[in-house]
Amino acid sequence: MSILFKRRDTVKVIMSRSAYSGLLIALAALITASFFYRTPAPAAVPPARAEFGGVSLRIDYALSEEAREKGLGGRVSIPDDYGMLFIFPKDGRYGFWMKDMLVPLDIFWLDAQGHVVSISHDVATSSYPNVFYPAAPARYVLETSAGFARAHAVATGTPLLLKNIPAVSE
Repeated sequence: MSILFKRRDTVKVIMSRSAYSGLLIALAALITASFFYRTPAPAAVPPARAEFGGVSLRIDYALSEEAREKGLGGRVSIPDDYGMLFIFPKDGRYGFWMKDMLVPLDIFWLDAQGHVVSISHDVATSSYPNVFYPAAPARYVLETSAGFARAHAVATGTPLLLKNIPAVSE
């Protein structure tokens, strides 16, 4: 009887160890799953068309802080008929740099009515970490391929004609 009793203890110990192992595995799986869980991203605003300097541009928006930080960084080319519009919640002197940029850009700062208030032409990728600022406060910033301003005679006062610009909050 004494041997049988020891076997039951052994069985209990083995069962309790496997129960703890199962709990630890379940807990590890839960922690791992919660680490990789992401809330769904807000619905992206579809690209738009705008008229700028007599050219029809495809426009993507940078609405969030994260999107504004990334911008066009990492892209190996930018089509001539493409621009990224950075939208800010209020007018300001927003600085831009060329971090992670692989191609040069023209940068346009626009007021709340969509008129150009400042331009940085042909900003080179090698200019990082220099920061470029507008001459006047701006609500929007448009990045295009380098040379766009000169090729299409875009100057201070040129309007960006775009319907329904999305709004952002602070």
